[in-house]
Amino acid sequence: QPGVPPEEAGAAVAAESSTGTWTTVWTDGLTSLDRYKGRCYGIEPVAGEENQYIAYVAYPLDLFEEGSVTNMFTSIVGNVFGFKALR
Repeated sequence: QPGVPPEEAGAAVAAESSTGTWTTVWTDGLTSLDRYKGRCYGIEPVAGEENQYIAYVAYPLDLFEEGSVTNMFTSIVGNVFGFKALR
């Protein structure tokens, strides 16, 4: 969105597509969310496009069911494409 720094947008995508969508419950004290959160580790401007960036996000493997491409795809793409804060 206009006015949002690319670093902030990248961090928001990483959070929204990992632990940022989780609801706070009493068991939060039992789990370290830092272990499961996605991390935006790089941002590059899109060549020839003003105010457009590519954000590189890494996710812990523990977030995904082993061998399930469907689980990985819906977890990442479903959340990010539904994220109304980005255009």
